[in-house]
Amino acid sequence: MLDFLGTIVTAALMMVVVNGVVTYMAIGRAAKLTLAGIAGLWIGLAGAAAASGWIGISKPFPVIGIFVATPLVATALATMWPAARAALLGLPMPLMIGLNIGRVFAILFLLLEMQGRLAGPFPFLAGWGDIITAIFAVPLLFVAAGERYSGAITAWNLFGAADLVLAIFLGVTSAEGSPVQLFYSSPGSEAMRHLPWSFVPTVLVPFYLIMHATIWAQVSARRAGTRGA
Repeated sequence: MLDFLGTIVTAALMMVVVNGVVTYMAIGRAAKLTLAGIAGLWIGLAGAAAASGWIGISKPFPVIGIFVATPLVATALATMWPAARAALLGLPMPLMIGLNIGRVFAILFLLLEMQGRLAGPFPFLAGWGDIITAIFAVPLLFVAAGERYSGAITAWNLFGAADLVLAIFLGVTSAEGSPVQLFYSSPGSEAMRHLPWSFVPTVLVPFYLIMHATIWAQVSARRAGTRGA
């Protein structure tokens, strides 16, 4: 039953995040279709890798790290083009903050721990970090809608990004057989290597990190503009 709920939640979050970003990005129709297609292919590749067991490969290095890093590197390279950078910076901040509300479903990590399918610090720290990020995203929607780029948004954005980085670290160092394993509470982060939970590190975490980076860039640009005015 928990896997069934996880499939619904991860599929819904991926659909909402991709559709939300593509819809509000100031690019042409052809570019939107291309971007949506690339995202769809990436999701399909991530699902196939998990189904075939590739995600579980941890030697000589954790393969899952490739899936986390590739979207981040690809986005960083894309921003070298002014048009792509402008499209990202043009995304509405309330949209990006609001999409983080979906991270409240990290409560499922705690349920996986109760079932003995996750163990160690990962389900608690990563789970509660996501839940806190989601809860505080709600009042910040009104701050962002009023174009008040306060310190609260900066603090929340830093916390949300740090939570994702910590989750990656704990996931890799809790994985049994990982060359960098530091936590040995069985089964560690085993559930995150299998569908539907593998979509979290391979798709959702990179997407959310990209949004946090974009929010940071928008806040920095707004502050620079304010000082220069």
